[in-house]
Parts: sequence; structure tokens; C-alpha cells
Amino acid sequence: MTTPRATSDERRGLAAPDDAWLEEVADGVFAYVQPDGGWCLNNAGLVVHDGRAALVDTAATETRARRLREAVRGVTAAPPGVLVNTHFHGDHTFGNFVFPEALVVGHERTRSEALAAGLHLTGLWPEVRWGALELAPPALTYRDGVTLHVGEVRVEVLHPGPAHTTDDSVVWLPDQGVLFTGDIVMSGVTPFCAMGSVSGSLAVLDRLRSLGARTVVPGHGPVAGPELFDVTESYLRWVQETARQGMAAGLSPLEAARACDLGDFAGLRDSERLLPNLRRAYAEERGAAPGAPLDIGALFAEMIEFHGRLPTCRA
Repeated sequence: MTTPRATSDERRGLAAPDDAWLEEVADGVFAYVQPDGGWCLNNAGLVVHDGRAALVDTAATETRARRLREAVRGVTAAPPGVLVNTHFHGDHTFGNFVFPEALVVGHERTRSEALAAGLHLTGLWPEVRWGALELAPPALTYRDGVTLHVGEVRVEVLHPGPAHTTDDSVVWLPDQGVLFTGDIVMSGVTPFCAMGSVSGSLAVLDRLRSLGARTVVPGHGPVAGPELFDVTESYLRWVQETARQGMAAGLSPLEAARACDLGDFAGLRDSERLLPNLRRAYAEERGAAPGAPLDIGALFAEMIEFHGRLPTCRA
């Protein structure tokens, strides 16, 4: 069992089954961290106050989602009444059905994208034990923002614009200074904008900075602070510059990716995401709007060619 990585008296860890843990990041506010943060090993969140609870995202497989439910029960007897999805990807939504008491909330595109994608993600890694998954997309949707109240805790759910996807939500607790970013921001993990926007992500990062968060719970990887915005921005600006230089040299995104020295970003997990990020940056340099549809199946296949094998998924 992995032990919590508490860094101060204000942050304490509560053990969860196997390789994940609940980390209290503010009074009654928890991050559920699944190491190592790679493909499909996302984070979730929990807010508890005055006998009420709300969840931010779930997990990719039935087993992992049920472990999350057990971890939640270790903190509160009340099952979550609300479950916010930060975007439609299966690692954040497939476990929704394990929380039937919760009203699932998400951006209006999160519902439509989840229904359109179905369980497609499971076909990318057929060796993963996904379990008997059931789709449970958001039943309550919003367009720009919605405010929830968990007891006396104010929980603001915001759509900041296209970034990781076109349907991203962030969950902001202004009184606690805690921001759940979904996959707009990751910690020690390569950003992924193939279904969203590189330029849009940069604009969204400015908006997130303006909130003044003290604690940032990323979509994947360890909890940290607003310095995560700087790492993400640096990487994305490097991707943009690499795309510009590649286009000027007449290189394809694949050729540009193969010629790259990752430099300061070599330590980020899942570096193969460089190729689809470059594809997105090339499209935007050629005038594509942020979030304009790309052939994601082709991008994934090209990423496998670049990587030399299927990316590792340990869900």
C-alpha cells in the first residue's frame, strides 16, 4: 500500500486500497491520487461538509472506481450527492455508474461527447481489465458555469474554453484556494491537446492563474501549486515553436517530432504525446480554429508509429 505524501500539517493523507490514496488538501477537501499518473491513471477529488459530499471525476475501470468509492466511504458516511466530470474521457467518467446516488454534472459537450465516444477507449487497450462498465454521462449540463454548494462550501464549475478538449471544466473552491483542473494541467506528465487546442490551452492557463489558487489538483500526477501552470505553459510554447520551425523547414509533424530534443521536458511521462500535440499546433499555425476536429484515430495510430509501440496503460 502506498503511503500518503503529506508535506505539511495542513495536508494529511488517508490510505486508500492498493496504489492510490486520498490526500487532504484543505479542510474537508481531498485529492484522490492514482500513481503514476500515466495513461488512464487519473486523479479525482472529494469535497465533504456538514454531512454532504461531492465528487470530481471517477476512474477508468470498474475495479478502480469501486476502490474510489471505498476510499470515499472512509471519509464520509454520506455518498456523494453530486459528481462533476471535468471532461468526457473515459478515465474520468467510466466509473460514474459506481455512484448511482450522485447527480452527474458536466459541460453540455461533455454529455454529447461521452455518448458519441461510448466505450471506444476500451478498444485501444484490450488487455486492460475494464470490468462491466456502464455509461453514465452528465444528467445535468451547463454552458458557461454553474455553482454548487456542498454544505457551506462554494464549488464553482467553470468552462474556461478549449484546452485539453473542447468540453473542459475546472472545479474552483475560492474560499479554500483549491483548483481541480482536470487534464488541462498535469503534474510530471506530458500535456495532451490533440482533442482541444494548444493556443486555447495557453489562453486558459492565463484565466486559471487569475483565480489565485494556492493548491492545484491536476488531472494526472502529484498535487502541487500554481507552478504547474508555468511548466504546462513552457511545454506548450515549445510545441508551438517546434511546429513553426518544422513548417518553415518543410518537415511533417512526424519528421519534426523525430528531430526533437526534448530537453527540459525529457522527464515528463508519456512523451509520445509530442506528436499529436504537434499535429494540433501545425493545424493551428495553418489557421484552424481552437478545437477544430482532427482525425483522432489517425493521430493515435501515428503516435504509435512514432513511439514504436502502443503507449503503456496500467489502468
